[in-house]
Amino acid sequence: MPAYEKLDDRDTSQIESSTPRRRRRQSVCSFEGASPEIERVRQLVDQVATTEANVLILGESGTGKEIIARIIHRKSLRADKPFVPINCGAIPRDLLESELFGHEKGAFTGAITSRAGRFEMAEGGTLFLDEIGDMSPDMQVKLLRVLQERTYERVGGGKTQHADVRIVAATHRNLQERIRKELFREDLYYRLNVFPIEMPALRERVEDIEALVANMVRRLENERGVFTLSDNALAALHNYHWPGNVRELSNLVERLRILNTGDLVRAKDLPSQFRDSPVTEINKNVTNDIDTLLTPEDLIARLEMPSEGVNLKQVIASIETHLIRQALDEAGGVVAKAAKILGLR
Repeated sequence: MPAYEKLDDRDTSQIESSTPRRRRRQSVCSFEGASPEIERVRQLVDQVATTEANVLILGESGTGKEIIARIIHRKSLRADKPFVPINCGAIPRDLLESELFGHEKGAFTGAITSRAGRFEMAEGGTLFLDEIGDMSPDMQVKLLRVLQERTYERVGGGKTQHADVRIVAATHRNLQERIRKELFREDLYYRLNVFPIEMPALRERVEDIEALVANMVRRLENERGVFTLSDNALAALHNYHWPGNVRELSNLVERLRILNTGDLVRAKDLPSQFRDSPVTEINKNVTNDIDTLLTPEDLIARLEMPSEGVNLKQVIASIETHLIRQALDEAGGVVAKAAKILGLR
């Protein structure tokens, strides 16, 4: 873990340094936790980092795909060279070619000087192509040519330049579905998809939420102080669907620190969407009144299935977590005594 926790304090290039420092601090939080899902990602990163293989990072928006790309670069043999990111979906299609390959003076209206592109800036290092699934078909053809021949030309120029860069791409889109719809080239997909890594959604690793929150709070300590979550607040976060993933959790933590002046955040202090999710509704009586429950029958009697359905794994995990915390509190933190209360060894 320490090798991952300290990455946000190290800059490997002038390009990387230009990324807002606060954004990198929040992004590195994505790697906190010890769930099987995030441990699998760490293992894949360690396996591919020191190779020259192209990497395709898949996952929903907000899961931390860019931080994986940065870690791969920093653990690679190219770590002393630039890490250059570019969001292919955020740049107009008529400007993307110039952004990637650069242009010569007078190449088009407004090109008053020559300019290096991202491939040239990343020479010897890593080029991170974020949101590659949003790249236009004509640009996909030009990118494929560079990946095949390892050469390119500036827009409006005739000099061939060699491209010694490692490609790490990322997307939240289903590229195979886009291939079927003829929106993404199959040959480019196979060029990029040498080593795929899928970043799990936060709802698939809810057991990491406590560690993620603790890390985020520590990173805000100098700005706004620290706070902790009550058991009920943590249970509510476990039960939420997290469409915005770790980015949404980071925003929530910052919001809670601004709105709450105390050291403890309770479930009632959370925004309504976190208190009123379908999974929270099914077990809110259990998490609020657990002290009075003595038998499994008592627990079952309090559960009601909402019409929207539930994530059974999250419900069970939430109940387990709350009961274990209650037992540990009752036992004064003595694990053996808590296990006896719970009927465990």
